[in-house]
Amino acid sequence: MLKQALIVVAFLTLLRAPFLNHPIQGDDFYYLSAAQWAQVDPAHPHHAQYVFLGVPMDMRGHPHPPGNAWLLASLLALTGDIKEIPYHAAYFLLSVIAALSTLALARRFVPARALEATLLFCAVPAFVVNSNSLEADLPFLAFWLLSFSLTIAGRTLLAAPAIAICSLMAYQSVVLIPILGWWMYREKTLKSQAWLLAIPPITIGAWLLFERLTSATLPIQVLNQHFQTYGLQRLEAKLKSAAALSGHLAVMLTPFGLWALFRRRHWFLTTWIAVFFAAALVLFFAGSARYLLPLAAPFAILTALYYQNRPVILYTALALQLALGIGLAISNYDHWNGYRHFVREALQRTQHHRVWINGEWGLRHYAESEGAIPLQRGQVLRPGDYLIDSALAERIPFTTGGGQLVPQLRREITSRLPFRIIGLGVKSGYSSVGFGLRPFDLSTTPIDIVTLSVLIERAPTLSWLPMTVPDTEWQLVSGVYTLENSEWRWMGPQAVFLLKSPPSATPLAADIYIPDQAPGRTVILSLDGREVARQSVKPGDKLRIASPPVQPAGPTATITLTIDKEFQAPGDDRHLGMVLIAAGFAPPQ
Repeated sequence: MLKQALIVVAFLTLLRAPFLNHPIQGDDFYYLSAAQWAQVDPAHPHHAQYVFLGVPMDMRGHPHPPGNAWLLASLLALTGDIKEIPYHAAYFLLSVIAALSTLALARRFVPARALEATLLFCAVPAFVVNSNSLEADLPFLAFWLLSFSLTIAGRTLLAAPAIAICSLMAYQSVVLIPILGWWMYREKTLKSQAWLLAIPPITIGAWLLFERLTSATLPIQVLNQHFQTYGLQRLEAKLKSAAALSGHLAVMLTPFGLWALFRRRHWFLTTWIAVFFAAALVLFFAGSARYLLPLAAPFAILTALYYQNRPVILYTALALQLALGIGLAISNYDHWNGYRHFVREALQRTQHHRVWINGEWGLRHYAESEGAIPLQRGQVLRPGDYLIDSALAERIPFTTGGGQLVPQLRREITSRLPFRIIGLGVKSGYSSVGFGLRPFDLSTTPIDIVTLSVLIERAPTLSWLPMTVPDTEWQLVSGVYTLENSEWRWMGPQAVFLLKSPPSATPLAADIYIPDQAPGRTVILSLDGREVARQSVKPGDKLRIASPPVQPAGPTATITLTIDKEFQAPGDDRHLGMVLIAAGFAPPQ
């Protein structure tokens, strides 16, 4: 056992050492935000507040309990700052726990090939890639496998705290109840060990009750609200997730492993795989490869069991796994490292200026660490502001207040290898089905294109602003959303525009449409702060509100269009007033 354990640790060290300086990536940013908040409020790390996709919120609706946030908070308290190498070194110990727990399980189920089974587990591509992350998946996996190995070994008192910690890492820890319950029933230990099965619901329930009593909010209710707001539990999302998860399972241990899964039955290992996979289809909506990590160990052991007399096949599968896993890990490293270098280069040009970030993930972490501000929906930028923008992340709508963004720095984020787990134009669902359904993709196109732009003042050139005209964008100051159906835009309860003054007195007008769900009934048009037109409206109206001929005092004019009531549509976090088709000094008809 000791010799095999040393080989496994050495194997893991060779895999992980090149990635110890791995950049912050993916959802690491949000967990680190919770860790930072925990320095002030250790009991409530998920009360951390931040801007998510342009909307201010906190983490009380996060799809994980706070276990990983507490772990990162402890590291932050020890190091005093977020530092990649110490953090990844600490998380390497979690990889060791996961691997040695797998070794203990393998020695029970396939003693002749226990080492090979464990190496197969360590080489699973999702494990190779996501072991370099600071998200909750690795801590959950480590304590999930430790819970199984200790329970199956009969070390009940040691298994109890492992199960409790596992439960604080992820809600899906409850899936161990039917799996371990089946083990206890078949092994006739249910009477003595059944109390272990109560730990996950008790642990999660105790945390939820604590949150309810201390903050008057139940996190799982907030999570459910997020599901409804963003439509995350729609049947379409579930079907896409199921398709992606099926692809990830097929890739996990190469076709050799998939063949073994269908050909070799084991009363416990097969049940473990089947139950967790079925639960994943029900619970998850994003279809990420990392969601299936808890079944990688039984899958690897079952594969080693089927091919135990054909070691050439086992080592061939191991070599294929390593080639794919390392390739994906290098591409992943290059992606996030590109952001790290870009932010360092960009912020050398922005000293003493306000910098905004229109992006997420690692790009946002490094930008905010240097003082950048996340964009909120409808944010108004001022001349002299800088903007860091990502072509890959969801674009947050903002306005330039009549100015023009001028690119100062542009970089294509790419990789040394053509493997892609995310990227522009690729169809990989490795991280989320929002990007595609393939387990991974191959491409030589850029993973992302990031730019640094500065906002400069620009005199308005148009007096009449049809929403379909591209140059209109520069003169929309605030309150107007993106173009839809190539003809109109939603506006909020108030919109402001900058116009070129006409040579003579001209009516000020706005072409609008009042949808049936809009509650507003009065529309007001103002010129340079002075009301010039007011009109009552009703749902279904498509009309023009217009003033008598007016002449602005200067070469430019500011107009304000207001409706008296706003609303929010289901699944839409925007504050809406009415539909805008055109506005400005009306041209002759």
